[in-house]
This record gives sequence, C-alpha cells and structure tokens, in this order.
Amino acid sequence: MIEQIRQILKKGEGITVEFKASRTKLNKNTFESICAFLNCKGGHLFLGVNDNGVIEGIEEDKVAVILDNLVTNLNNSQKLSPTFYLTPKVIDIDKKKIIYLQIPESSQVHSTAGKIFDRNGDGDFNISGNHNLIEHLYLKKSNTFSETTIYKYLAFSDFRPDLITRVRKLALVQRPDHPWGSMSDEELLRSAKLYRKDFKTGEEGYTLAAALLFGEDSVIQSIVPAYKTDALLRVSSTDRYDDRVEVRTNLIESYDLLMDFVRKHLPDPFYLEKDQRISLRDTIFREVVANTLIHREYLNSFPAKFIIEGEKVTIENWNKPYGFGLIDPVNFYTHPKNPNILEVFKQIGRAEELGSGVRNVFKYGKMFGKTAPVFDEGDIFKTIISIPKIYILKAEAGSYKVTGSNTLIKKKDKAENDGINDGINDGINDGINDGIIKPVTDITRQLLIKIVLFVFNQQGCNADDIAAHINRSIPSTERHITTLRKLNMVEHTGAKKTGGYYLTSQAREKIKL
Repeated sequence: MIEQIRQILKKGEGITVEFKASRTKLNKNTFESICAFLNCKGGHLFLGVNDNGVIEGIEEDKVAVILDNLVTNLNNSQKLSPTFYLTPKVIDIDKKKIIYLQIPESSQVHSTAGKIFDRNGDGDFNISGNHNLIEHLYLKKSNTFSETTIYKYLAFSDFRPDLITRVRKLALVQRPDHPWGSMSDEELLRSAKLYRKDFKTGEEGYTLAAALLFGEDSVIQSIVPAYKTDALLRVSSTDRYDDRVEVRTNLIESYDLLMDFVRKHLPDPFYLEKDQRISLRDTIFREVVANTLIHREYLNSFPAKFIIEGEKVTIENWNKPYGFGLIDPVNFYTHPKNPNILEVFKQIGRAEELGSGVRNVFKYGKMFGKTAPVFDEGDIFKTIISIPKIYILKAEAGSYKVTGSNTLIKKKDKAENDGINDGINDGINDGINDGIIKPVTDITRQLLIKIVLFVFNQQGCNADDIAAHINRSIPSTERHITTLRKLNMVEHTGAKKTGGYYLTSQAREKIKL
C-alpha cells in the first residue's frame, strides 16, 4: 500500500486526488472534498499532505482527535447528508503520520452543510445554485447502482460454494429446465451479472452484489463493515427489547433468519380465500423481508431495522429515493435499487415482479391487522405493517413462546392457567345453573375448555380444525360447539363454508383475555 500511495502522491492533485495539510486539525473544507468525491467519480483524500504533494504529517497527539472528528461527522447528517460509511486509515510514511480515505462514487447525491459539491480538475465547486448541474447530477445518479461496484481483489475463493449450490437448486425448483442447472459455479455468477467489466475504465471483477449474495461473512464485513439488519421484539421491555437478532450474513441466509424471526414472534391467523387457506403472515412478510434486502443502499452506514412492537411491525432501511412520501398502491411505479440482486431473488422465487409484491402486501395487510400497510419513501424507506392486537399480550421479559399454530401468546404460570380454566368453568356453570345446558361430565367439561382455548389461539378456525385439535369426530365436535354457542362463549362469523369461529366478548370478559 505504501508504494501505491507514493505513486498517487507523485501524480499530484486532480479530479480523483485531493491533499489537505490538517497538521493539527481538519481543514474547514475537508467535507466539501468528501462530498464532491461521493458525487463525482470517487477518489483519494490525504490528510497530512500539502498542496504540492509534500508529506508534512499530522502531529502525533492530534491524530486521534482528527480521526474522531472525521468519523463523528461522517455519521452526522447535518455535516454530510446522506451520511456515508468510510474507513479512514492512519499510515506511517517517511516517519510521519498521514490519514488516507479512499472514497467511492456514491449512487446518491450528497450535500454538506446544505450545499451540493461536485468535482472538476481544479478541485471542489459548489453547484447548489445551478439547477442545470444539479439536475444533471441526479440524472447521472439515477443510472448508478452501488451493487455494481467492482472489487478487483474479490476472488472466486471468497464465495461460499454451498450457497451457490443452494441457489441453483432453488432456481430449478422454480423451473426444472433453468439454465443455471447446467452451469458451473463461475458461469452461474457471470450469468447473474455478478462479474462486470467497466468499459469506461477497463476495470473488471466481481461486484458488491456478488459479495452480498454469496460472500463469506468476513468478506462481507470487510467490504461493508456497517452492514446489518437489527431485528427486535419490543412488547414488554419497550425501552430495550425482549428478543433480538443481529443479521450480518449473506442475503440468502439473511432472508431465512428474518423469516424465522417473523414466524417465531408473529401470529398466522386463520384465513380462507376461495376455500383455500392462505398464510397471511408469510404472504405479507416474504415480500417485506425480500424488499428490505433487495432495495437497500448498502454503501450507507445506516443499519436496517426490523421492529415488532405494540400493534405494528416497523421496517427501516437506507434508500436511494426516486420520490418522496407515501406510496399509493393503485398508482405507483417502482424502480429497482439493486437490479442484479433483485434478479437473483426472482429466479429463486423470493421476489415478485416489480410492483405486484407490494400490491399483495396492501391486499392482505388490512386482513392481517387493523389498518392498511404504509410504505413511506425517502432517504430512509419505512414500512409499517399492522398486526392483530389480540395476539400480542403483555408479559414479563422473555416470557413469549410460539404454539404449534405459530401464535404468539403469553406464557402463563400454573396460577394464571388455573385462572383461565376457572373463567371458562364459570361460564359453563352459569349455563347449567340458568338451565341453558344440562350438567356435563368432567371429560366434556375439559373438551369445552380445550375448544375455547383453541378458538382463542386460532381465531376464524372451522369445525374441521377444532375436530382435529380435540381428536373427535365432526358430529361430536359440532355438538360441543353448539353447547358453547348456547353459552355465548363462541360465535360463527361469515359465510357457512368460508367463515369461522371466534370468542364472544362475554367469553373474553369471563376468562380475562
């Protein structure tokens, strides 16, 4: 690296090279140069080097202060907007210390202190007042995808063969004659446009998309150190979390981990469409999870968030916006943010055609929760999915569990379980005392209790579901359901064939749910 730096210093300042003396502190215009490099072609910034390319060095006791100031302001949206993750390196050269930043071209337009800077042969220049230049810059960025950034030292050995094999198998499941089936691993990567040649510079190699999809974890973290998705459950401990998963691996397994988190902590209420049961939860969140992985701006340091709290799930990730504000499901056009990553996900059945997946989320989202989903596009893309309040109950930290029906319920100790059973028993006893039903045996009483609890956990279930749960025939089960309906404990809502059973408000009051 020292020799490479010497060669760059020897060539002097230019459109991709800038020197700052910064002997005791950051030059005031340092972030103007960072902003200009991000907006232009990227470049090399040296602190501790004067305008003539002479290494003056940074005073020993000021290096840490300058580094801290630099890193802090890189993550300060008032200083650099949008913020951008860069890794400054302290280098000893000729017994002097300099700070070196290699800055890539960004796929977004950046500003510093509210001003937009671009780069030319003479240095940085402020284009904030020139609408034509700003429009040209945005147009140029609209055709730039950070996923196509070439890493010429990224080798095929840095990828995981097992992931490539898995993707090939998933593609063949979608289409038995898929061309990936007869390709070698390297041919598959090239076919997916994950190996690229830049015809402007002559540079070629594997891309950021290739690393994110198939790279070893250490390789991914080396290229994008800030990359992660923070999945949090906040129900009881709203200040911190009840459960947390930090996802920092490849995109194929990231999808699996996030869907596992969804299935662990969110319900899957019973829903029929044309006599066929549909998993509302999986239909909605397969699309939401895929979107947050496919359409993220990975060169930004903003960590994606996936938060389950109260009556909603909120997902946030840094975005390259093509518009601002709420997305209308009836009239909108989607732009691919990472088209090569999107194409791989489409080939393995984890993404829909542009737009159709979002429309499915809108279609099923209100059936899943109380309100329609929200897609809010900006520098941070935010998705909000409403979830059924009935399933999210207050509990002590760590007291959540998933039943066989994937319903999130409160884990109850023996006293609490006895309280629920007592509530159902009271309802049965009241019915007997009031002459609504005849006295029942202990076995029948236990079956009635079991049905009530099942209906609570599987709102909208039908008689077949209940019969399978209590291991009784349909006629026998329907007799027990009739008893509970007479007691005003359960009710049937919807059409005879497609509707289902729910607890009545009286039943919920009696068993304090």
